[in-house]
Amino acid sequence: MTAERTAPVEATDPGPELKRVLGPGLLLLFIVGDIIGAGIFAVTGKIAGEVGGLAWLPFLLAFGIATLTAFSYLELVTKYPQAAGAALYVHKAFGLHFVTFLVAFTVACSGITSASTSSSLLASNFLIGLDEVVGGVPTGEVASLVAALVFMLIVSAVNLRGVGESVKFNVVLTSISLAALTTVILIGFWAIGSGDGEVSRLVAFETPEDKSLYLGVTVATTIAFFAMVGFEDSVNMVEETKDPEHTFPRIMLTALGLCALLYMLVAVAVIMVIPAGDLTDPSNPDAGILLDVVKVGAPGVPIDTIFPFLTVFAVGNTALINMLMASRLVYGMAKQEVLPPVLSKVLPGRRSPWTAIVFTTALAMGLIVYVRTQSESGIVSALSGTTGLLLLCVFTAVNVACLVLRRDRTGRGFRAPTAIPWLGAILSAFLVGPWARNSEDYIQYRIAAGLLAIGIVLWALTWLANRGLRAKKTGFRDIEHLDR
Repeated sequence: MTAERTAPVEATDPGPELKRVLGPGLLLLFIVGDIIGAGIFAVTGKIAGEVGGLAWLPFLLAFGIATLTAFSYLELVTKYPQAAGAALYVHKAFGLHFVTFLVAFTVACSGITSASTSSSLLASNFLIGLDEVVGGVPTGEVASLVAALVFMLIVSAVNLRGVGESVKFNVVLTSISLAALTTVILIGFWAIGSGDGEVSRLVAFETPEDKSLYLGVTVATTIAFFAMVGFEDSVNMVEETKDPEHTFPRIMLTALGLCALLYMLVAVAVIMVIPAGDLTDPSNPDAGILLDVVKVGAPGVPIDTIFPFLTVFAVGNTALINMLMASRLVYGMAKQEVLPPVLSKVLPGRRSPWTAIVFTTALAMGLIVYVRTQSESGIVSALSGTTGLLLLCVFTAVNVACLVLRRDRTGRGFRAPTAIPWLGAILSAFLVGPWARNSEDYIQYRIAAGLLAIGIVLWALTWLANRGLRAKKTGFRDIEHLDR
């Protein structure tokens, strides 16, 4: 799973147009690969722990809410076919620089928290896989923390070399992710065929805290939402898509449907293989419950030795792309003088934004350490929940912007039924509230508030620094032209 990451910068010459190379097939693989990432590996066990055998239902509901917002994105991306995303839509709708900044920085923060989630998940699976191969490898919390921090440094080093996103590379990593999830699904149905699974669990609602069905499903849907995001990143490929007005609506909705089906099948496999009492107690909480499915469902097959490394490949790219785009977004805001200009410095040779990379990496590493020591719900749960919280705020803003911009008759693109943006805004805003979370998950609000507070302080310092210069104005000067 990855979220939308674009950076507004000052444009002097827009230059030649981007080459339209993405047809329906490549666009479908791009969107599926963008959605399938750390999310499904990170949150499936947590969801099952909230609602027992009904774990497939929160994925279905999260898919529904994501689809409502996808309709708003489709209307806006076909009306304004620039690679800008939420920042462009909110800026066109409200024209308030500070609001645009909040949306843009929130998107950047969601990338940082998502990358931190991926780093922690990757570290745990890598150590477990290495221990299976060579033996004697520490897999405890301290070792996982060190491995996660080292991985973030590796991501930073790769980022400094200026690595960008490649469609072909995305196809390879999407194939690895699909192979890992297909393995889990096949093992689940193999267990049923051999008499080791229980189909009756699929309709059994169980919750460890005696929650009502409504509350349990609501909390689980909030958790599942993290696994459904990533589709919104595809709007940044609109300038490289052939016939986007016709291609985007059909392909985005198809990709969402395929991912929802895949996720529900994974949830079914988990429920059929893992006894209800073990759903909330995986062998390694930060590695996720899917590894246990492989171990329990196919004990005589050495798949469990390979599976952790499949997970590493599946989520590693999520962290890299999230940090790549988060750093570029911070760089772009610094170029606009919305953040301190020092964050727009680039390496002379590589031309990569090194100060923005250092800043975002430091935030990610600080988050990993903070959550390891402060969260009762586990680092993956806390950081994935924070990512979902931040993006739900962005989705609420995008749905509202869609409604506001209907008075702009520009273009003849896709148009969603009027009720859909309203429902998208209301349901996204509802899932932002504390009633959609367990009390131990309130740390998500502290993390989100802390990250946004850092951004607002930097924005205020920049505004004060520019205040005395009449020629300066802290704000997005030309948001239609963006640097991806």
